Amino acid sequence: MAAGCERLRDRHGARWTLPLRPPLCLACAVETLGDGGASLVRKKHALSRLRDALAWQALPVVQLLAPDERGCLCLIGTLFGMCHAVEDSDTQDQFGEVLVQLIVELKSEQYLRCILDESQKELCKATTRRGSLPTFTLLGKLADAVPVFADILVVEHSNLVDHLLVGLMYPNEGVKAAVCYLYGKLYSSPVGTEKLSVHFEERLCGLFLNTFGQAQTKELQVNCLGLLKELLKSDRFVSILMDNSKPEEESENSDLLEGENPLPLILKKLLLSRDEMLQAASSHCMAAVLVHSPSRYAPAFIHADVPEFLFECLMCSSEILIWSVYCSLLLLTEERLFFSKCHTVYGIESLVRSLQHVLQLNNVELHKQGLLLFTEIVKSTTRVACRVWDPRTRGCRKVQECCIECICFPGPADIIVHHIASGFVPLGQPVEIKLFTNRGICINAIDVLMKTVDCPVLEVVVEAVKAVAAFLRKDHLSSPPVPYEKLQKLLEAVLKRCVDLSPPHSSSKHEGELLLSMSQSRVSWKHGQLLLNTLESFRNACRVAVELQSDPMAQENAFTAPCSENKETLNNFSEFLLRICDSLCIPMVMNYLERAVSSSVMEVFISALNTLFTVVPNMRDKFSKKLASSCFIRLILELKARFCSVQSNPALNQACSSFLCNLCLSLYSTTEKERTSSQEEQEMSELLQKSLPQLNYTVAESLLLLAENPEPLSLDQSLCNHQHCFILLLYFAYTLGDRFVPETELFLAIRNFLLLAQDHRDCLPPYILRAVLYLLAVCQDKGKALDSRSLCTIKRILDNLPDLSLVYIHCPLLLKFFLHCPELMGRFGHQVLQLWFSWEDCNHMETEEAAFGTSDQLNNANPLLPILKSNSSILLILLDLVCSSSVEVAQKVLMTLRTFLEKNEDVFVCDLLRSQFLQILQQLLVESSSASLQANRNLPILLSLLFLVQLRNKGMRELDSTDFKLLHQVSNLCGKCRPKDIDLLQPSLNFLYCTLHQTTPCSQQRAVAVLLSNVSLLELLQKLLECTWMWSFPSEPTYLSSEDALLSSGWLLAASLLIYQHRYNTEVHQTLSVDLRQVLNAVIFRNKKPVLLLVSIVQFLRAILQQNFSSLLVTVVQNTAQGATQPQPLSLEDAALHPLTTQQVFSLVVSLQNLLVHVYLQKDLLLSQAVVACLETLLEYLYVRNQDVALHVASQPWHRFLLLTLLSGSQKSILQPEILRLMTLFLKYQSSNIISQKEIGQILQEVAEANLVELPEATSRALHLFLCQIQSSRCQVEPVQARTIQTLLEHLPQQTNTCAKHQDIVCVGSVTIALPQ
Repeated sequence: MAAGCERLRDRHGARWTLPLRPPLCLACAVETLGDGGASLVRKKHALSRLRDALAWQALPVVQLLAPDERGCLCLIGTLFGMCHAVEDSDTQDQFGEVLVQLIVELKSEQYLRCILDESQKELCKATTRRGSLPTFTLLGKLADAVPVFADILVVEHSNLVDHLLVGLMYPNEGVKAAVCYLYGKLYSSPVGTEKLSVHFEERLCGLFLNTFGQAQTKELQVNCLGLLKELLKSDRFVSILMDNSKPEEESENSDLLEGENPLPLILKKLLLSRDEMLQAASSHCMAAVLVHSPSRYAPAFIHADVPEFLFECLMCSSEILIWSVYCSLLLLTEERLFFSKCHTVYGIESLVRSLQHVLQLNNVELHKQGLLLFTEIVKSTTRVACRVWDPRTRGCRKVQECCIECICFPGPADIIVHHIASGFVPLGQPVEIKLFTNRGICINAIDVLMKTVDCPVLEVVVEAVKAVAAFLRKDHLSSPPVPYEKLQKLLEAVLKRCVDLSPPHSSSKHEGELLLSMSQSRVSWKHGQLLLNTLESFRNACRVAVELQSDPMAQENAFTAPCSENKETLNNFSEFLLRICDSLCIPMVMNYLERAVSSSVMEVFISALNTLFTVVPNMRDKFSKKLASSCFIRLILELKARFCSVQSNPALNQACSSFLCNLCLSLYSTTEKERTSSQEEQEMSELLQKSLPQLNYTVAESLLLLAENPEPLSLDQSLCNHQHCFILLLYFAYTLGDRFVPETELFLAIRNFLLLAQDHRDCLPPYILRAVLYLLAVCQDKGKALDSRSLCTIKRILDNLPDLSLVYIHCPLLLKFFLHCPELMGRFGHQVLQLWFSWEDCNHMETEEAAFGTSDQLNNANPLLPILKSNSSILLILLDLVCSSSVEVAQKVLMTLRTFLEKNEDVFVCDLLRSQFLQILQQLLVESSSASLQANRNLPILLSLLFLVQLRNKGMRELDSTDFKLLHQVSNLCGKCRPKDIDLLQPSLNFLYCTLHQTTPCSQQRAVAVLLSNVSLLELLQKLLECTWMWSFPSEPTYLSSEDALLSSGWLLAASLLIYQHRYNTEVHQTLSVDLRQVLNAVIFRNKKPVLLLVSIVQFLRAILQQNFSSLLVTVVQNTAQGATQPQPLSLEDAALHPLTTQQVFSLVVSLQNLLVHVYLQKDLLLSQAVVACLETLLEYLYVRNQDVALHVASQPWHRFLLLTLLSGSQKSILQPEILRLMTLFLKYQSSNIISQKEIGQILQEVAEANLVELPEATSRALHLFLCQIQSSRCQVEPVQARTIQTLLEHLPQQTNTCAKHQDIVCVGSVTIALPQ
């Protein structure tokens, strides 16, 4: 055979030889194919070689064959004939493949027509349609390979189309598949679509749907899908295929039979197959149908329950299939029937699981499409939901539209099943059936959204946040228990993601960067969409929180263990919303506003803030204050002026107006807690709601608006309403520190507004006048002083008010405004101060006074103090308030005056106060009886203030007539009191005590005479001294009760009167009787005695010792204890010490020693000074009565131990006045065993090293006495020590006469005491 080929090749020539391996003679191959006597094997071999030549040497083949048209036609005819001659399908395919390849390479329509002619002949002579299969297959391949072939077929050989119809009716799916394939190619051509449109409508449509519906083989199904795909590109063909679809208004209640519209059922059948390719093609065809008109064609698919099978297909792993299903379902969501038949409830779980799978794939478009479908489902489900179950009638709301049987069903679920079965479907998904039927699906959906929010692709994040916004609805989250913690994490992730993806501040752009600018603009738009969706998510979350407040089941997780903390509560979620708004949401929007401003973004943002007012009601006030202090009133006004003028952006205008209204009303209820009036609040609410939507001016325009004069006789109140509304906004902004209008301009505008209002006799509402006064007060330091006309206008307006409290604001600036203007203070000062102290918090005042040390800080804490200093006449008003106001107000005035007196040294003020006090006391004593005085609760406060004024005098001064009159009035007042009237007696006794100790000897003598002439006062003192032994004392001796304080003051005053009566030999009209035994026992045993009371008794004991128990004022008695025998005769020593006994003396000395050690170690210097002074006086008394006893007492060894104990207290104990006086006492009585000569030298050396100039006065005086005692005693000092003593005495300040010297006055609790000399 090879030899024969060689001979034939030699015969044809070398030009027919193709460079293949082995070489091929093209002529030989053609002759072999056309040789009828050649075997099939040789022909297949030649065919294979020709196929290789066309594949690898196509150009040489064409160059050899093309010139010979006859030969080409012969070859084509041969190949065409072989396609039909052989029975083997594989061989047929090989011949057809070579034929198609050859025609493609020859590129001549002549050969196409040849094929069509031969095909026509073959189809006409075919005895069976099965024999036409090769023809149909060949025509399909040619139509696929040569685009113009389809046009030639339908134009020039249209009769072939009739054979295609016959082929579709032949019961062979191979033939049908080939026909469908060819049809698909024909209809893919625009010419074929046009020429065969009538053919399809009249003859092909029904036959094709029948064929498609009965297709069993995959080949036929695929080819039918291919043809369908091409048909669905034409709106007309889609209409023909779906001609059984009902109009929209008939679709809801139509009872569709399966045979009426087979296409949806056919596609559903393919969805049931397990072939993902068929499922993808089927869903793609559905989308191709729906895209033409979802509202027209979707009902047919929905009635065929196609959505359920689409959702089932989402469980696959094919990205193509998932994409196709997403597209189909998205189109179905545009039809409300999709939701009313509850397909979303069936498929939401499949969708969520599909998204969980899709997120693991690296397919951004698939992520976006899935999120878009999820968004549409959760959004539309809420939008179209309706209620079909009527709980009142326990039946269907649509019973007239459905059937009478609805009333027989016991519950909503049964009705819904009946509705679907009977073909009646309500307008929307029944609200009784939730989209998320269990908590697990809802949590899975949240997890999916969390993952998509964290996606690095901006486009996916935008869709994810949009899905979150749609998901946050009450209908989706109201099934208990609500996953509040998951929602918090989701919201926080959304907000943080938006912050992370926010673009940086744009830098300056170079010219020519157009493409970069366009790209940045697109990205910026995406970021704007992300911010908008984020804010919508936050707003929807706030709305959910508000809506769930009415649901008792949503308040907390009822399934929480009893002992564990329940964090999933609505309250925690609401507080989280407020926190995250403050920490993330508001800063994010403020950062956005620095780059751009979008009306849609701001509308959502303001709406969310507005919703937050009702999220946590108990934090509304705090939230409102923070917003106002953060300049939100200014921001809203700027937004309204920019976007809402000329009635543009109504949604933003409504949101801003509603926000400002709620903010102002909340601030009103916060700042006006003391006087909140429901009627006033209602009027203000109506004013804001009416005027805010029209208040769309700039700040400058609004200021001009305040000065605008309304038309005379005009009934239109809009101008006044706008003015009042703007004033309220200014007021609330300024109260929280947002001063967005310059004070100078505002001051002029408010003044002009007041003048115009008065000129037109306008009666301003109290809340507007209150705001006007506040704004004037705030701006008073920045603007010019008010002229007389303005002041007269203000006075006239205020005079017309029934009560000044209607316009009062508790503000230091308003107080300053009234008190700095003499015209206003004279008319309204008393009322303003009354209101000021009525509103002031007493505890707050005490805290502020204790916390602030410097005068500036104190003035800031109590703004009345600097005003008092600049205008002391206000004190007269305050004194009047003490008497005429309530006890609470009087107490607050007292604290203010006390602070003022402590911080300001002003003698004139004190004189003014004393004269005013005298008038008040005289009036009270004349008009009141003893009972009414005791019932007067303001009188103790007035007396306390009088005492403070007296205490304010640090030096000694002569008493004038006012002082003596006050002394007389207060002493008379004391005489009218009982020991139980502590509130009256305590300040009165303090005043009498201070007056005695803070004056010159001449005035002191007269004061003592005044007091000793008052018998009732002395009788009161007698009762107080006796009460000391009758009243019980607390278990803790350091505690000073009010009763103990009064007893201490009584003993102190008695001691002072005792001393001064003896000093001035004053006449006595009433004596005091004191039991010496009880006095000594009080000091010796001191059980449960408060320290201050013990000091007072010790001072009284010292005073009576100084007078040797002989006084015209005090009678000393010594009652025998109960059960004691008759008194024994006195010994010589006791007789010399009478009325003391030797035993009492030693007990008293030991008790004073122990007391001195105890109180000195406890740093109670007051008691230690009193004890040392009492020891001094006791030894003087003993030395006068019995020197041996005095020296014996002074030389007791325990004194040395006492001295060493006191000296070990600190490094500078030697310079303590008590220790110096104690050592002086021992030196005076020659107690050499107590303090030695060597120790005296050491003390002198230590004193010489001290800075004498800086020593306190008491220490300097005690040191002077100590040095003088060393010089006058018999101590043998060395010459160096003597010189040292003399030098120290010369450097010490000169000592004045003790009797004429002012004593230091200290206050311990409520008791005033003079330090012992």
